[in-house]
Amino acid sequence: MKDLHALFLHALAGLRVLLLATLVLGVGYPLLVTGIAQVALPWQADGSLVTASGAPAQDRDRAVGSALLGQVTRSDDLFVPRPSAAGDGYDPRASGASNLGPESPELVAAVAERRREVAGREQVPGSAVPPDALTASASGLDPDISPAYAALQVPRVAAAQGLSERTVRALVAEHTAGRTWGILGEPRVHVLALNIDVRRTAR
Repeated sequence: MKDLHALFLHALAGLRVLLLATLVLGVGYPLLVTGIAQVALPWQADGSLVTASGAPAQDRDRAVGSALLGQVTRSDDLFVPRPSAAGDGYDPRASGASNLGPESPELVAAVAERRREVAGREQVPGSAVPPDALTASASGLDPDISPAYAALQVPRVAAAQGLSERTVRALVAEHTAGRTWGILGEPRVHVLALNIDVRRTAR
């Protein structure tokens, strides 16, 4: 009887700890962090949404995308992002890479097909296509492309938009960021912000 009573007391103590931890860590802490984020960084906390003018969006109805997430470009007159393995492509609910190894026949075939597609679209030799035009990022949601991939697309975008290549190259340069803190990562071009400026300039 005493053993059962002691076991009951231990179980009750464990249940109390579980309930307290759930309230503190599962309810209180998320509410606290969300509240601080909404006060200190409301735009970032709501998804870093941007409008067609490139300005931060104050509501989802006016947003054309997120500064943090890539998205499929459905127009041949704009810059195209890198491939995506997230769902059907740039699906934020299915972030992830293909997890295919470098010698996977499926990946080799996909890279070859992408090389043919990009080379045909940009009217360049297959050897001129940069790596980020052929492979997806680890998240599948990368909003950036390399300066080399952006430069490859300049002639097509300039002709389609009725702009000079010099003007489009200047826009690419404006949206090119260097390495983080000067040492981390690689230089990159933000596709959504660049496309917004291209459309605005072409008007």
